[in-house]
Amino acid sequence: MKTGFVLAAVMFAVSAAQAQGYVNPYTRSDGTYVPGHHRTAPDSNPHNNYSTQGNYNPYTGQTGTVDPYRQPSHSTPGYQAPQPQRCGTNRLGQYVCQ
Repeated sequence: MKTGFVLAAVMFAVSAAQAQGYVNPYTRSDGTYVPGHHRTAPDSNPHNNYSTQGNYNPYTGQTGTVDPYRQPSHSTPGYQAPQPQRCGTNRLGQYVCQ
């Protein structure tokens, strides 16, 4: 039983280590400098990010403040409204979506 617990703890630690990474510093195309930072692996799960309520960032010591159930609004920085797909037949007779 003890071995099973230890194995589960090790597997959790390994999966947690793989679910994060370091982003090197860079400069955006508009000239804004972004310093290097640690982040969780990008995915569509809003619950496993350092900034989400109930989570803790071990690198900064801050607790998350973002509500994972709040939908982004047009005033949210970086928000892009979903674009409708346009599908149809091109001049070569192929069905394509844009």
